[in-house]
Amino acid sequence: MANIVAIVGRPNVGKSTLFNRLTESRDAIVEATSGVTRDRNYGKVEWIGREFSLIDTGGYVKGSDDVFEEAIRSQVKMAIEEANVLLFVVDVTVGITDLDESVANMLRKCNKPVFLVSNKVDTPEREYMSSEFYAFGLGEVFGISAINGHGTGEMLDAVVGAFPEEKPEEENPDLPRFAIVGRPNVGKSSLVNALLGESRHIVTSISGTTRDSIHTRYNSYGFDFMLVDTAGIRKKSKVHEDIEFYSVVRSIRAIESSDVCLLLLDAENGIEKQDLAIMSMVVQNSKGVVLLVNKWDKIEKDTHTTKAFEQRIKQAISPFADVPIIFTSALTRQRVHKALETAVEVFKNRTQRIPTAKLNECMLEVIDENPPPSVKGKYIRIKFVTQLPTHAPAFAFFCNLPQYLREDYRRFLENQLRKHYHFSGVPIKIFFRKK
Repeated sequence: MANIVAIVGRPNVGKSTLFNRLTESRDAIVEATSGVTRDRNYGKVEWIGREFSLIDTGGYVKGSDDVFEEAIRSQVKMAIEEANVLLFVVDVTVGITDLDESVANMLRKCNKPVFLVSNKVDTPEREYMSSEFYAFGLGEVFGISAINGHGTGEMLDAVVGAFPEEKPEEENPDLPRFAIVGRPNVGKSSLVNALLGESRHIVTSISGTTRDSIHTRYNSYGFDFMLVDTAGIRKKSKVHEDIEFYSVVRSIRAIESSDVCLLLLDAENGIEKQDLAIMSMVVQNSKGVVLLVNKWDKIEKDTHTTKAFEQRIKQAISPFADVPIIFTSALTRQRVHKALETAVEVFKNRTQRIPTAKLNECMLEVIDENPPPSVKGKYIRIKFVTQLPTHAPAFAFFCNLPQYLREDYRRFLENQLRKHYHFSGVPIKIFFRKK
């Protein structure tokens, strides 16, 4: 069983800063505002040869009117249940508060190793101030500074020492990465929850609920991949808060590091300009894409509704219209399994390699039947084609006059490649080179 450590505490004590320090990343958003972290955020930590999963949680609050606070409390409790070691973070500059007492009372009942971490210990004077937290009766207090790393080594030694001896699990470095992307409030987190069968992510009717990009390993029903839920991507002119700006940046990075993007559309609104902008971002990064039309259960349908909707989408995304379109409902779990199957197919399409001999046998015959048009009395002859050794499908066509080949003939060759091979949902790059 994997070792899991959860970071808990009241808001704004530096939990996300500590998460970033220990995972050596910037995966958790850090802002001097309480309530920034809402979902459980997962990361990997390695210390003295031992690897463990680290969970960053939202700040634990009681008695707030904020619509998110009840959901955040639920997420904190779920993280405590998942973890086998807990890091209780407090702020040495503030001292003991009523909220700290509430968290301490909850942790005393969990029967799991709890390490009390006094954060923001940047001076010798604050080392002495940390002794105040011994009043919780939770054992030794580790004085650290999450922002510069002071004291984290001793804390990690103690944390790793609490783990049972076991062989580390090997992860597949070639595990596919599927990112769920789209505009705010189209149902991305609801889809993740439907796939996992649990309330893994907070879901509300307020756009912008998800702020971090949340990574989850999905391993069931014969599937094994990393699933990434991202924050909704809005137009730049509508991004006003610094927190939302960082969320959008992380969503873009999630697209860049993924293999296949599941782009969610809102069936009630249809495909909009921002959907096309996200689609363009996915294509520019040469990622596989599956279009999921969510909230399909809310649409009044007849025998032609699906076909007409699909036609409108393909016209909007033209010329790259060879994209799977799945009509789903995260609420009723309609076709969510089909969405996964299609994403796996697109991943296989994106990673396939076509032998050069077979590629030339097929494409040179097509070119002989439909040669490039002559330009200024000059005839273009394509003699050889090969697939380039890139992560995404790319092909080089070698000819005598590459500068005269037009864009319409490039599209013709791409369509022929799609006709003879399985590249549905995958952008294709074509280069013309001098033979």
